[in-house]
Amino acid sequence: MANPSKKRGVIAFNRPFFFGNELGYIAEAIEGQHASGNGPFTRRCEELLREMLGCERVLLATSCTHALEMAALLIDIGPGDEVILPSFTFTSTANAFVLRGAKPVFSDIRPDTLNMDETRLERLITKRTRAIVPVHYAGVACEMDAITSICRQHGLFLVEDNAHGQFSYYRGKRLGTIGDLAALSFHETKNISCGEGGALILKDQRYLARAEMLREKGTNRSAFLRGEVDKYTWQTSGSSYVPSDILAAFLWGQLEQAEIIQATRRRIWTGYADELRKWADSNGIRLPIVPEHCEHSYHLFYLLMPSFETREAFISHMQNLGVHTVFHYVPLHSSPMGRSFGARPQDCPVSEDVSARLVRLPLYNSMDQETFNTVLAAALSFECGLARKIA
Repeated sequence: MANPSKKRGVIAFNRPFFFGNELGYIAEAIEGQHASGNGPFTRRCEELLREMLGCERVLLATSCTHALEMAALLIDIGPGDEVILPSFTFTSTANAFVLRGAKPVFSDIRPDTLNMDETRLERLITKRTRAIVPVHYAGVACEMDAITSICRQHGLFLVEDNAHGQFSYYRGKRLGTIGDLAALSFHETKNISCGEGGALILKDQRYLARAEMLREKGTNRSAFLRGEVDKYTWQTSGSSYVPSDILAAFLWGQLEQAEIIQATRRRIWTGYADELRKWADSNGIRLPIVPEHCEHSYHLFYLLMPSFETREAFISHMQNLGVHTVFHYVPLHSSPMGRSFGARPQDCPVSEDVSARLVRLPLYNSMDQETFNTVLAAALSFECGLARKIA
């Protein structure tokens, strides 16, 4: 298979990668006359993920966004409710609850892991708070012991947005299995991908029957397909959250290669960390911090530059050398939608500071050593002092 890592002389930030069996499995799904949702490949993926995670059940969804929407429905989020989530995250984390009429309450992040700052949570809790939604940034776990304790103390639901942490652990526990509910992502930028896709993780049985109905347009079709009822009918509110078995077939081809994928990403991530450390220290650049009690997913590698100006100079420098690097989230509290909920600029100062200085390096499953060396050489040729003089 040709190396897809380069295009027109530019190293892309991300490249989706096919291992070879995906197309064969897609053909198998089509030939098996079940290309719609909840087919053989869907069930196969769900069972493997359930075994990997050690949870009660995994339900594939059309996206991580939809998995979060299902979680919001399952815990009956509605108008007047408040949900605490980090400002430094993707819009899906908030939208899933805003769509149910809830108000997002934005928490600032820790300056080390860039995760939700657990020490700031209790001051955000009101009588309207229903849930806390930690996001495991870059696949590094939030401080889940403290967050779990706060949720129990105040009777709140804990929903993990685990879009980045497919293979991460917190103190030996798989991310996605600590909260009441959790969502995974299989977007093309993630370690394991089917282009667009996600999954809802159920820790125990209490949500299962309703979750299946929510996913099947509010019907008990899943029970019907198992022969548990003689017909299926409209039972509750719901939507079309079941992915096509064609997508599940593609996902199965990726899941089969999970060990290879993780070994590849570990090699690249560790290579960046080892080779850039001395350069970063001499230029006042901070590399990712991973606490000893966290085993992360090697999902992304970022640099925290000394200033916004330096970050912009670095992106331009890399682009001139044929390497595409990108910043990340614009804090939600500072967005027009965030401000409409009463968020103020001073609410999340760490999120604002990090957002202005963070840049991500290319990291994807097909990255070979030559490509890695090119990215590394380009980064090492940048000097923050020279950038400041130019600015």
